Amino acid sequence: MSDYGTLFVVPTPIGNLEDLTQRAARVLAEVDLIAAEDTRHTRKLLSHLGIATPLKSYYRGQEAKKGEQLLADLQGGRNIALVSDAGTPAISDPGTRLVRLCHAHGIRVCPLPGPSAVTTLVSASGLAEEGYIFLGFLPSKRGQRRKLLQTHVYEILPFVIYESPRRIIATLTDIIEVLGDRHICMGRELSKLHEEILSVSARQLLAELNGRGAVKGEIVMIVEGGRQQEEVAGDDVHDLLVDLRRQGMTMKDAVCKISQDLGGKRSDIYKIGLQVWKK
Repeated sequence: MSDYGTLFVVPTPIGNLEDLTQRAARVLAEVDLIAAEDTRHTRKLLSHLGIATPLKSYYRGQEAKKGEQLLADLQGGRNIALVSDAGTPAISDPGTRLVRLCHAHGIRVCPLPGPSAVTTLVSASGLAEEGYIFLGFLPSKRGQRRKLLQTHVYEILPFVIYESPRRIIATLTDIIEVLGDRHICMGRELSKLHEEILSVSARQLLAELNGRGAVKGEIVMIVEGGRQQEEVAGDDVHDLLVDLRRQGMTMKDAVCKISQDLGGKRSDIYKIGLQVWKK
């Protein structure tokens, strides 16, 4: 085992090159090989630093095959640095399988602290004093995305997600419909020239982004946690449903609103709604 190499997990800047640590630069220069998500992208960083360490591609879709090759290099005594295009590897980026493979074969894994879009936004959100949950990218298909969100209706901790500019409107719409109008802190183009941080309600954020037309840049969001599910008094629900019906709201929308606002079981509220609407 002592003859094995070490896998260094090396964070790289998420936008500002000044965020690369001195230790990261030293490790990138000293290792025998750099496993990169995109060798073209990493080569630009190395060129900026004046580093000529050889590169080998390690990207999603080829992790199993490439991982075995890198494992053989490590077992042969070569030290390897794992990098992604931006931020910390193996967090919604390639690397998890290789790290797991190293642990399984007794190869040392040495993680370096450094840039991360998750911690960068969380520190500026004011929403995660008691902790948070990281979900990465939500499913691209609407049904799967809404199903996942539904599992967090009663989760009291906020959750952090990544999202692409082309799906942000659809995702915000689903968050509002499934979770209600929760507070959200969105970071866009973090650490870059046009960095933007918005801390508003989900509806306000949706309106703001809709008004822009095209949304550009990399996005990370932290969504306020919900309330624990509690028993809701039937008389209170009945009175609320009566009031919402007088306001012209449909039974479906009224049941959904009360379920989200009070945290009651939707099936129980629906039964009371049938009495109010006399269906």
